[in-house]
Amino acid sequence: MPVLNEGMNLGDVLKYEGLNLYSRETVTVLAGDGADRVMGVGTVIGRRTKSDAVAAADPGNTGDGTLDNLALGSQAVPGVYRLTCIEAAANGGIFQAVTPQGHRLPDITVGQPHDGDHLKLTLSDGAVDFVVGDIFTVTISGDGKVTAFDPSAVDGTNEPIGVMARDVAEPPGNDIPETAILRHAILADHAVVWPEGITVQQKDDAIAALQARGILIRTGV
Repeated sequence: MPVLNEGMNLGDVLKYEGLNLYSRETVTVLAGDGADRVMGVGTVIGRRTKSDAVAAADPGNTGDGTLDNLALGSQAVPGVYRLTCIEAAANGGIFQAVTPQGHRLPDITVGQPHDGDHLKLTLSDGAVDFVVGDIFTVTISGDGKVTAFDPSAVDGTNEPIGVMARDVAEPPGNDIPETAILRHAILADHAVVWPEGITVQQKDDAIAALQARGILIRTGV
């Protein structure tokens, strides 16, 4: 007689959760990009807290140079970064960079690509030189949507927040609410779905991050 193979279900993954659905929460899954975004039950997910970065020159700047080639580093955080000219020079200058929390980062030299842990960018000189006190801001925010956990990402999905509670296949152009397990739960290790190619260290770090959220992963449950 034919053999029927049943797919994974929530009971295979979730071995304990809080009362009154406390462990569960509705999340918005990012629409597929050119194809359905497929995630099985138990897939570890991250939230896009840093999916948008917008640079702006202060309207009061004297220099008319620009901030170009903006990208986020692995240590970027949501909020407003402030870049202030602290040393003026002909066709150049040096800018001080400060995080949203007020921590000073390595200075940025005008005309040289800056490859920082927080921000990657180039401050380009314009027709009018920068003067001390000229300012750029970089505002980092996110849309809060979830995708599969990706330890190499810089948009926030490199920080695991939980697992999907059901199979999902989100078509392109449609962000759809789904249910996830985000707190106070015990999961069976054999049923948790990790990204392909994850290293032992990345997995250990992710397990510790989930534990800090009250999600424990146990062997043999």
